[in-house]
Amino acid sequence: MFSFFKRVKTVVGSELNAMLDKAEDPVKMLDQFMREMEADIRDAEAAVAKQIANEKMLQKKFEDAEKMVQKRQEQAVKALEAGNEELARKALEDKKIHQSTADSLKASYERAKQDADSLRVKLDEMKSEYNEMKLKKDALKARAESAKTRTKMNRAMSSIGGDEGRKGFERMEEKVLRFEAEAETSEDLRSSSRSLDDELDALDEKDAVDDELAALKKELGKE
Repeated sequence: MFSFFKRVKTVVGSELNAMLDKAEDPVKMLDQFMREMEADIRDAEAAVAKQIANEKMLQKKFEDAEKMVQKRQEQAVKALEAGNEELARKALEDKKIHQSTADSLKASYERAKQDADSLRVKLDEMKSEYNEMKLKKDALKARAESAKTRTKMNRAMSSIGGDEGRKGFERMEEKVLRFEAEAETSEDLRSSSRSLDDELDALDEKDAVDDELAALKKELGKE
C-alpha cells in the first residue's frame, strides 16, 4: 500500500537524473511521476478512511459492551435489593460475558486506533513528499524549458552567423549592386540620347528661322 515511499525516494535521489537522461521528454516523464504519486495518495487516503471506519466501529462495539457490563451490574444490585438472588446471579453471569467481550473489543479497538494513527502519519508524510516533489518538478520543468529555448536560440544564431548564411547574404548584396549599376547605366544612356535629340531639334529650328528670314528679305527687296 505504501510502495509510494520507495518510488519517491528513487525519484528524489540520485537516480532521478539518470531516469530523466533516458527519457525522450523529461517534462513528460516528470508529469508521469506526479500522476503516479497522486494515484498512490488517493489509494492511501482510501486505506486510511477504511481503517478509521474500522476503528470507530470497534470503538462503538466496545462502548456498547461496557454499557452492558454497567447495566448488568446495576440489575444485579436491584435483584438483590428485591431479594431475588437467583436473578442477581444470572445478571452477574451475563455481566461477566459482556466484560470478556468488552476486554477483547478494547484490545482490538486500541490496535485499530494505533494503526489508524500510524496510517495518518504516513499519509501526511506522503503528502509532504508529494508537495516537495511538485516544487522540484516545477523547477525542473522550468529549467528544461529554458534549456530548450537556449538551444533554439543558439541554433538560430549559429545559422545566422554561419558561412552559408553569410555567403547567401553577400550574393544578394552583389545582385543589388548589379541592379543599381544597371539602373545608373540606363540613366546615362537616356541622358546622352536626350542631348543629341535636343541638338538636332535646335538645328531644325535654326534652319526654319533662316528660311523664314530669307523669304522676308526677298519680299522686301532687301536681297
